Amino acid sequence: MPAVRLFHWRSAEAGPLIAKLRSAGYEAVYSRETEAPSVREIRDAAPVAIVIDLSRMPSHGRYVAAWVRGSKSIRHIPIVFVDGDPAKVEAIRREIPDALYTTQARLPAALKRAKPVNDPVVPKQMMETDPARTAAQKLGIREGAMVGLIDPPADYKKVLGKLPPGVVLEENPDRVRVVTLWFVHDPGEYEAALAARRALAAHSRLWILWQKGRRDGMNGNFIRQGALAMGLVDYKICSVDGVWSGMAFAVKKARR
Repeated sequence: MPAVRLFHWRSAEAGPLIAKLRSAGYEAVYSRETEAPSVREIRDAAPVAIVIDLSRMPSHGRYVAAWVRGSKSIRHIPIVFVDGDPAKVEAIRREIPDALYTTQARLPAALKRAKPVNDPVVPKQMMETDPARTAAQKLGIREGAMVGLIDPPADYKKVLGKLPPGVVLEENPDRVRVVTLWFVHDPGEYEAALAARRALAAHSRLWILWQKGRRDGMNGNFIRQGALAMGLVDYKICSVDGVWSGMAFAVKKARR
């Protein structure tokens, strides 16, 4: 039975899609939203396609697609997007025109057409990069906001750019602020500090920022995996500037 790697952001709602795949003769390789796979896991599983559901949290789907296409060992695997808001789907289609776009009902037929991509389109950046939007707008920093900065780089004012009136920046604050920007510099230090930082997400808009293009494995997937393991869930991702990317996290709500 050929394997398909499935990405769906609500495990409680993934059942029908998994059932559809199985009834069509595919093994649905799926991890709960708290267990993001690594490039190696996807490569070793050798899926015939990567299926990404866009009906929930389409920004996550866009990020996963960019991550797949940015990873040399798996970028040839065909990507199949399922459902989603038409306008948002069209925006993704412009970025990755060689992916397949379908509905849940037509997914089996789409998978039959899916073939390894010989020269895949690698989007330069699918995160939020609208030049008309400032870093403050992307990060949700509003007029008069108290912003906490954890381990900021020396040039953090340049990174954040022009701020709304009345914004106060405080380095390593001793109290929780409305917005918290945690600049991560080292993978080991990040993992060691996650447990202590988790509480911030319950009372603040917690952004975890990392530098782009690093070769030590610290990328968006690494950041997300560590945070999810600590009971956090990401809900937004953006390109802060040419050097830093950011992902916003909240405490995952307990299921009733």
